[in-house]
Amino acid sequence: MTESSKSKVHKSELFQDPTVPGPTTEELSALATRLNYSLSDDELKQCHSLITGALKGFNRLDHLVEPTLPVKYPRTPGYRPTAEENPYHAWYWKSTIKGADSGKLSGKKIAIKDNVMVAGVPMMNGCRALEGTIPDVDATVVTRLLDAGGTILGKATCENLCYSGSSFTTGYGPVLNFHDQTRSAGGSSSGSAVLVMAGEVDMAIGCDQGGSIRTPSSWSGCVGLKPTWGLVPYTGAGCMEPTLDHIGPMARTVHDCAVMLEVIAGYDDGLDHRQHPNIEVPEYSKEIEVNNLNGMKIGILQEGFGFNVSEEAVDRIVREAAQKLTSVGAKVEDVSIPMHKHSSRIMTGLGEGVYHCMLRGSLHGLGYRGYYPTNSMKTSGAALRHDTKHLSPTFKCTMLRGAYLNETYHGQYYGRCQNLGRLLRQAYDDVLKDHDVLIMPTNPFVAHKLPIEGEMTFEAHVTFSQGLMQNTMAANVTGHPALSINAGWVGKLPVGMMIVGKHWDETTVLKVARAHENIMGSQ
Repeated sequence: MTESSKSKVHKSELFQDPTVPGPTTEELSALATRLNYSLSDDELKQCHSLITGALKGFNRLDHLVEPTLPVKYPRTPGYRPTAEENPYHAWYWKSTIKGADSGKLSGKKIAIKDNVMVAGVPMMNGCRALEGTIPDVDATVVTRLLDAGGTILGKATCENLCYSGSSFTTGYGPVLNFHDQTRSAGGSSSGSAVLVMAGEVDMAIGCDQGGSIRTPSSWSGCVGLKPTWGLVPYTGAGCMEPTLDHIGPMARTVHDCAVMLEVIAGYDDGLDHRQHPNIEVPEYSKEIEVNNLNGMKIGILQEGFGFNVSEEAVDRIVREAAQKLTSVGAKVEDVSIPMHKHSSRIMTGLGEGVYHCMLRGSLHGLGYRGYYPTNSMKTSGAALRHDTKHLSPTFKCTMLRGAYLNETYHGQYYGRCQNLGRLLRQAYDDVLKDHDVLIMPTNPFVAHKLPIEGEMTFEAHVTFSQGLMQNTMAANVTGHPALSINAGWVGKLPVGMMIVGKHWDETTVLKVARAHENIMGSQ
């Protein structure tokens, strides 16, 4: 080859380390056996050639820059706080990020749950297997909070892969209840609730797949709202199961919760497949300031009371709080949704989807149009398969159950439970045709004691993590908005009251919560 011909070699002809090397014939044979495919040696050889040829095309894709999420505000990586700075173990990481000079959240201090991406700031998602992960994007809600003038102070501790309703599973020790440090703060948005109640922040982001905003709000005494499914974009947050994922506000007051919702709600230009493009976001904070609830009908859901684990005081306090709403003009009566009792069983079947999303889909799932955080998928996927000693018993149990259902019944029971979820939604909708909201205890009992070293068996771990969400799970299946607010006290422990509303009617849910807040404040 002459010197002149050498200079004319196209870049595509130069050697490049393969992006995806492709399987060996031995690996391909093993995969074929697993899938019960019978291939002759010659067919296997031909298949190997076709696959490796197709994968070479990925080298060309490496030259294309994939679209990403904006990072608009400067920040430093921050630091892990000392024990003295972190008495409740509620902070995972501290890093101050100042937003716009003005806006609805100007002057507000905010914590972000540690399964939500903040570019350049470490993210562990409660699990040591993911320690060292540093996102390269800001989640959409993070950008919206900063655009509105908020100041982010860091990442709030969350439970191990967000898979616990209690607060003892995170990698760096239990999150302690603000009111009694021997008790659980609730999970999985445990740190978010405690930082709000401790006054270290004004508000916090939480995520909710089975009660993970509402349970810590209930056991810590703050206001926490799981919005209508799809109202707030989940873009840039660690996914559990796309049909269950919700992200929402947590704050000390209903007003702050409403303002935060105004800021983070709304369509995300197709980046989150959970959303439709015609979402309307009212000024909730203005619309909830009413003097009465005249004309409203409130249903007390009978099936939300009297579980075998329910505490009589919790049931009584929530009923009394609901009845007091008659003093501001509401009509309050008992209603029944028998299928509510089946919501936990439906959630069990949907665990197969959790297995697909978290383990097979590397915490972000597959099979949808929208934004994929590919760097996070690479690190998370490898960690969840190889650093398994740091995965919690609850997570392992769910993954094994999901894998069993998938390999034995091939998605049948996942599909069945999604279909039954439509019936549960319809059952709620039927009652909500004649009622503005429904009320029940957020959790059937107050915060339990944190487990003691040496007492935690595998089974106990799962029971402590999941045996408290009897009422919260239904709204994740149906997608209805549901808010927890403090209804009263058992000793020094708060009792959460859950208010469930119609789809896209957060305004009414917040109005009822605001009326209750005013009644409590006047006592």
